[in-house]
Amino acid sequence: MKFAILRDSLIKPLSLVAGVVERRQTLPILANVLLVLEGDRLSLTGTDLEVELIGRVQVKSSGEAGEITVPARKLLEICKSLPEGCEIKFSSLDSKVTVKSGRSRFTLATLPASDYPNIEDTGGPHRFTLKQGQLKRLIDRTSFAMAQQDVRYYLNGMLWEIQSNRLRVVATDGHRLAMCTLPSELHLAEDTQVILPRKGVIELSRLLMDDDEDIAIVVGDNHVRAATSDFSFTSKLVDGKFPDYGRVLPNSPDKTVLGDRQALRQAFSRTSILSNEKYRGVRLKLSEDSLEIVANNPEQEEAEEFVSVEYKGSALEMGFNVSYLLDVLGVLSGDVIQLSLSDPNSSALLEEKEGGDSLYVVMPMRL
Repeated sequence: MKFAILRDSLIKPLSLVAGVVERRQTLPILANVLLVLEGDRLSLTGTDLEVELIGRVQVKSSGEAGEITVPARKLLEICKSLPEGCEIKFSSLDSKVTVKSGRSRFTLATLPASDYPNIEDTGGPHRFTLKQGQLKRLIDRTSFAMAQQDVRYYLNGMLWEIQSNRLRVVATDGHRLAMCTLPSELHLAEDTQVILPRKGVIELSRLLMDDDEDIAIVVGDNHVRAATSDFSFTSKLVDGKFPDYGRVLPNSPDKTVLGDRQALRQAFSRTSILSNEKYRGVRLKLSEDSLEIVANNPEQEEAEEFVSVEYKGSALEMGFNVSYLLDVLGVLSGDVIQLSLSDPNSSALLEEKEGGDSLYVVMPMRL
């Protein structure tokens, strides 16, 4: 195998593919990236057996075709350290690959390409195409609410609810819920629900760089595959049943608060400084057209903020995790947000005043 490629065209796909590779591996070959040259097309593959990413890039001229696996992190560090605009020459012999550029020369150990695992390439009954920007919005607006290492493994991921006239994604960690809906004619034979694991969501989001470009999605029984002109991404699905999120949405809350998003965000940020570092609780005291936010901590320190809001109703006092509220205010984009409440023990519903495509539920705290 022999080819030459410009450093700058290799860095982007190599960085993305190396991101999939886990640092600590039980199988040594999983620390490697698979390089396959066919004609003037080089494909790079990285996998951790759960997620697989294939990047494709043009080489300067067709070299000698072949396939090898090389250590992903080392190759990426070498390429990053070389000067911008330089040409990198690869050549492999026996179980070594030589990387040359200018007066620099590196020899890396390789492992047989035939041993590299391949996530089964199965099709699926559900196929549709979206703009990358549409999918990125769905992920950006909800991914923060995914659980990280919950024993309820189905929460460590994102629900995709695929119907013929919409794609809805939902994430929850049991304390808050985020939901975003894209109305779209997907023309599917039947509706389905799948759970994409946390790592798959994060890696897929990194690929969505061109809002106006298409991305083709294929959903199978065990995998989801997404393909653009430069990448093919495959992730195993979480085998589990996602909770019925409809039961979490508050039923007809009778108290509505309208407030300036930035003013609320800044007030919550300031009060959070003196909140309890472990529980992050703040107390919200609602009265007519006024919201008082109070935080205190075990050192007897206290923060107090008053924010003007639109509210007509009886006085109400509730506790919330301020980090959850800040996460929601960070992804909403409208100038005015609507907070819907019923009583101190019920969840709060947050959304943009205009309605929008996103809904957020935050459970209260006892303070």
